[in-house]
Amino acid sequence: MKKSATEDQHLDLNRVDFERAGTGRKAGYKFTIEFTDGKVGNVISGSALAMHLASVIMEDDSAKQILRENNYEVSLNTKFQLSIKNVTPATATKAAPKKTGGESPGEETE
Repeated sequence: MKKSATEDQHLDLNRVDFERAGTGRKAGYKFTIEFTDGKVGNVISGSALAMHLASVIMEDDSAKQILRENNYEVSLNTKFQLSIKNVTPATATKAAPKKTGGESPGEETE
């Protein structure tokens, strides 16, 4: 997840492992988890896999710190590709603009 702060990460997972562990419904493995301000920001109760993954991520202290610093979207598609994206708005990652020290016309200095 740390690398996802600067670029999207994509992981190809083993389909057979999911089929052995689950019900075999491909559609049941598709989900998106939105982490906003260090918390899950969307409803994931429809996917047990998403709930378990979110729980494991939130139990890890390092992951919790990363999630407090930026917003992320973790998704799994039907091709068993896990994607982790930093979706923090650009304005939140930039520092506030600094004043140049120049005065606007009509301003008086003390």
